[in-house]
Amino acid sequence: MTGVVRRPEAPVPGARPRPLPRPMSPPAPPRPVRAAVPEAPPGPGRPNGRTGLPLDREKLLAARLHAVRVRPYLADALFALHVVEDRSVPTMAVDRHWRCYVSPGFVARTPVEELAGVWVHEVSHLLRDHHGRGERYARQYEEYGPGERLRRNIAADFEINDDVYGDGLPRPRGAVLPSLLGLPGDLLMEEYLRRASMSGLAAEFAWLDCGSGADGQDRPWELGPEGAHGLSRQQRDAVRFRVAEGIRGRPGDAPEGWRRWADEAFHAPQPWRQLLGAAVRSAAGAPGVGEDHSYWRPSRRSAGVPGVVLPSLRRTPPRVCVVIDTSGSVSDAELGSALLEVAAISRAVGGRRDLVSVISCDAAAGVAVPLCRAESIELIGGGGTDLRSGFARALRSRPRPDVVVALTDGQTPWPSEPPPCRVVVGLFPRPGGTADEADPDYVPDTPPPWARVVTIG
Repeated sequence: MTGVVRRPEAPVPGARPRPLPRPMSPPAPPRPVRAAVPEAPPGPGRPNGRTGLPLDREKLLAARLHAVRVRPYLADALFALHVVEDRSVPTMAVDRHWRCYVSPGFVARTPVEELAGVWVHEVSHLLRDHHGRGERYARQYEEYGPGERLRRNIAADFEINDDVYGDGLPRPRGAVLPSLLGLPGDLLMEEYLRRASMSGLAAEFAWLDCGSGADGQDRPWELGPEGAHGLSRQQRDAVRFRVAEGIRGRPGDAPEGWRRWADEAFHAPQPWRQLLGAAVRSAAGAPGVGEDHSYWRPSRRSAGVPGVVLPSLRRTPPRVCVVIDTSGSVSDAELGSALLEVAAISRAVGGRRDLVSVISCDAAAGVAVPLCRAESIELIGGGGTDLRSGFARALRSRPRPDVVVALTDGQTPWPSEPPPCRVVVGLFPRPGGTADEADPDYVPDTPPPWARVVTIG
């Protein structure tokens, strides 16, 4: 059988050539279907769960509005925070310049009410100056490094979390409480650091990181002092002042911890030892103290008055008389503290112990005893209190003192006329006011205005 060869057809003039058939490709294999993987919780090396998730700002700001609604006295501080999206932050964190760094994954998986609690938690670090206090604690005890940073962060959280939640603000998951270590609430960060090592919590809460606003140690993700949208020192103080004024204006709306913070925010406990020493030095160095005219060295103005010798003004070391209240209302511990202050007063006048004398005084004044050693002074008393006799005894001393320092609890009558010398009063405080045990209606007079008053302790 012979094959038939067909002659190719001649192309038609003007016709488009027929395209050649395309070779068929093999069918693509079916695409595998991936099973839904649950989102992993945050942790070291896996802070966000969803790495490419955008920040849900609407949800985040709704949580802030909820925080303002349930904690209106913190509104100024909450609105002062500037939000910075950062995927390297475990949850939410703040720096000392009032920037709030937020993880998008954390916002996505946290309910709005719990996010509101985190808002309040983070701003509490800044209001309570945990960054400055953490730096001072680290310098004092020379405790640096990641482990010490985590300890300070946990202690700062203890101070916040014991009273910040409740009343419309649920406690977020993972919030650390003092009860984890069997510690009481209502303590400060420094007290928690001194009471417990917290080494047992380091492994469990290694992911915890509230930023430099919680402990004073800078983080790699923070923008620093030169970054955008940070608050200056004056702006931060202004925010704290407005929050403190709001709490004091409506004291029934804030917990006891916040009311205590508002009372001390701009009236912090003073370093009374330095203040007392400065008051004594100021009084001893004031114009007119220890100054007298002397002819031992004629005045340079004598050259302008021929035939007349003018005395020069000579300054002698000031003399200090310390009147110690030894009445029954002053405890032995306060008397011991008074003796320590006598030694400090001698140093304030240049270490001249011969210029310092001590008078014990309850209802009557004792003899002015020259200071040899503060530890060897015998304090006599134990009855009522009347420092007027102590002032009178001090002014009768010869030579007369230039400065009188009274160390007392304030339950005493005061001289009606200001003494002809400088007066410094070291006042032992009495909680809840001062009153005489024998007469509940008795309220002692406050120290007179002509005295420089320093509260001791």
